[in-house]
Amino acid sequence: MDRFSEDDLHSVVARYEATRAAALTERDEQLRAFHTAGWRPVDLQRVTGYSRETIRQALRPEVRQATNLSRRKASLQPPADYRSYGDRKPYVLADALAALNGPTRGVVALPRHLDWSGHAEYDLSRPRRLASMYKVVLTEASTVDDLNNWLNADLLLRLWPTLWLPPQLRQRWEEAFPELAAARTSAA
Repeated sequence: MDRFSEDDLHSVVARYEATRAAALTERDEQLRAFHTAGWRPVDLQRVTGYSRETIRQALRPEVRQATNLSRRKASLQPPADYRSYGDRKPYVLADALAALNGPTRGVVALPRHLDWSGHAEYDLSRPRRLASMYKVVLTEASTVDDLNNWLNADLLLRLWPTLWLPPQLRQRWEEAFPELAAARTSAA
């Protein structure tokens, strides 16, 4: 970073923007010249590979200006009633941690409705694969039976502090099972 300053970087960007704008202007002028000489927009599109909208904006600069102006005015805020995917996803909760009697060793192959990744086999002796399996089951379970069949309460308590989970899922589980929140707090 010592060799370059912010001014150097600003200069690079300014040169790019200037050459880009000049190239765009020249291209549009040439396309308009071809159009004036009798080339149809569809022919310009076919030969150049540009989209219909690009050709339209090149032939009519006022269209590009209006389009760019409306893009600048467009709000980047989501609608007032917007809810994130995590808030809409129906995460399943276990009825009780004691009911989680899933496997604790060996190689486990999750059913396709839980893991459709093509890597649905998990060697539970490998910590990363074990954590990955627990994340998949917690996020993709559609029934309490999925949780009871594939998760183990003791392993879940041990893994809980280190699992990367959507915040909404983690919050729901910790509200339902305070021992999970305590496990995460004591690990920190």
